[in-house]
Amino acid sequence: MSSNEEEKQQVIAYRLEKAKKTLEDAKKVIELELWATAANRLYYAAYYAVYSLLLFHGLNAKTHEGIIRMFNMHFVKTGRIDTEQGRQYNRLFTMRITGDYGDCFDLQEADVKPLLEPTERLIETIIALIRPQIQ
Repeated sequence: MSSNEEEKQQVIAYRLEKAKKTLEDAKKVIELELWATAANRLYYAAYYAVYSLLLFHGLNAKTHEGIIRMFNMHFVKTGRIDTEQGRQYNRLFTMRITGDYGDCFDLQEADVKPLLEPTERLIETIIALIRPQIQ
């Protein structure tokens, strides 16, 4: 295995671990009822996993929107990732933007808490697709 391939695998493994740790952070801020922060952490937990999946397959994007587009094109539309999980990632992005930048709108428990379990499933799905193939 080349050093570039080893570095790529290290980055993928690191990002998957970061996804899991960020998901744990999200659970903690949900307990504190910090809804905008929880939405942010849920999105980034999924983002790190999706980024890993793209990198694993040699795909690269420079923006969050680009990552969403590539994820949908290469994994959701092809059936490798369930359509509902693709929608979930899109919802997380929208919720994060709303929570971080929305004026005169505060996220509530009903907006954020239902996103936790589907986000966990999305991350687990991505880990299952990658983990057996990296060292």
